[in-house]
This record gives sequence, structure tokens and C-alpha cells, in this order.
Amino acid sequence: MNLMRDSSRNQHRFRTFNVIDDFNREALGIDIAVSLLAGRVNSYLDKLAVIMVAIQNTSG
Repeated sequence: MNLMRDSSRNQHRFRTFNVIDDFNREALGIDIAVSLLAGRVNSYLDKLAVIMVAIQNTSG
């Protein structure tokens, strides 16, 4: 997991929250927002966990 900060061509700032699998370097999820508060990050991780469990259940 990491947080990044950047700005667009017209100087609008945004942040990204990246969740990356260390084994195969695959991005599991990216959340983009102007402001990433702790509550938003927690809810995004919860949502991502539900999706990952659903994928594991369908793949065998």
C-alpha cells in the first residue's frame, strides 16, 4: 500500500491510494480523490477485502 500525490496539467491536486500485490506486482486497487481521509481509506480496504474474498470463492 502506498499514497501518492500529484497534480494535473491545470494544477488541480489529487491523491491516490494504491494497493499492490508484492508477489506479482499487480495493482489490486487504486482509489483517487482530492483528499484521502482515514475513514475513506478504511472503507476502501473493507470493500477491496470483500471483492478479494468473492474472487477466491469463485475460483475454487
